[in-house]
Amino acid sequence: MVPDPPSPGSGPRADTAAGRRTIHRLAHNGPVNDLALLLTPEGRALLDEVRDTAPADELAVATRLRRDHPAELVSAALGQARLRQRAAAKFTAADAGRMFFTPNGVEQSTRATVAGYRAERFKSLGVTSVADLCCGIGGDAIALARAGIRVLAVDRDPLTAAVARANAEALGLDELIEVREADVTEVDTGGYDAVFVDPARRGGRSGGAARRGSPQAFGAGGASMRGGGRATGGRIFDPEAYSPPLSWAIEAARRAPHAALKVAPGIPHEAVPADAEAEWVSDGGDVKEAVLWFGTGAGAVRATLLPGPRTLLGKRLPDPAVRPVGRYLYEPDGAVIRAHLVAEVAEEVGGGLVDATIAYVTADELRPTRYASAYEITDQLPFNVKKLKALLREREVGTLTVKKRGSAVEPEELRRKVKPQGPNAATVFLTRVAGAPTMLVGRPA
Repeated sequence: MVPDPPSPGSGPRADTAAGRRTIHRLAHNGPVNDLALLLTPEGRALLDEVRDTAPADELAVATRLRRDHPAELVSAALGQARLRQRAAAKFTAADAGRMFFTPNGVEQSTRATVAGYRAERFKSLGVTSVADLCCGIGGDAIALARAGIRVLAVDRDPLTAAVARANAEALGLDELIEVREADVTEVDTGGYDAVFVDPARRGGRSGGAARRGSPQAFGAGGASMRGGGRATGGRIFDPEAYSPPLSWAIEAARRAPHAALKVAPGIPHEAVPADAEAEWVSDGGDVKEAVLWFGTGAGAVRATLLPGPRTLLGKRLPDPAVRPVGRYLYEPDGAVIRAHLVAEVAEEVGGGLVDATIAYVTADELRPTRYASAYEITDQLPFNVKKLKALLREREVGTLTVKKRGSAVEPEELRRKVKPQGPNAATVFLTRVAGAPTMLVGRPA
């Protein structure tokens, strides 16, 4: 008899001491057997058959397939197909279609473009072997192996380790990737050129123990110039609440010739060790992670923007002066803001801040920069919805992009109130200028 689902926080493994058999749960489905089912010839064939199944068709497809296949295998295949479809946003469609995923693995794995950039940086340092601790489903290990680097991939969770091993084999990288099921704190990394640690940074059911402890289920604001923010969605911003804690990861890093520790982008700058380099990485304008590098330059700070890569190095400049809004407004990339390098952008474009606490740079001339988006400002108004609505009607603006920094107004709420109509487009910035709530209207320069 199949046991009842585990209670929240207990993990998906059944209590064998109570006479129950060990199971894994498929996301959004009933209990199923583990990865081994999908690695059989029947399982692989079924995965190919359900590859493009739309969510709305799953019930009909499942009903049909269960006539010829075990119900648990059908559920596992459909759940895996769903995860592969989601994973295509992080990995290439070709890779995602061959890999295996857990729900947490899809959510928490490194985007392939970011992992590839990091692997190339390791390679440029002369690294030929890396101990990948807390490897998850193997996203970073795959990128490292494709850069020609030998990898020891370690994860304590048996299922996660099995998925990482299956992914290395599926992509033909198993000769370069050794997957080991172990507690990362007990692994000797002395024989490797570098260490990479990606601690779990979430609490609750998706939580911090996923990488080192309980198994995963298998299947399915306005930022100031100085950055900052609070934990949301179960994320952990306290570095000592990581699993393993950041202090342990730092000591492991210091024992290696080179090391990289992946941390949350919101990590306080004061938590960065003095002997580490701090790098914030964005991809397509979205900040993805921060990384503490060891053996590359103590105290250095950089912001890296993908695709590219384009890297802005910190110069330890003082905060820019506040000045009146000029003809152009520059919106620095999120990685630049997180890295506290807005002053470097201001120096590059010859500008200043619109407000001492807001990461918008203004200037009178348009100068090229790879680290900020430029807008030509046509109007500056005190915050007043009626005046903005009248201005947009006069300009026949029907396509309105709303950006905010230092404002409590939600963009969708403003759009509903001004009801833009017409053939033209505009961008409105809801912000503060010298402390006063202000609306800046313009267009991309």
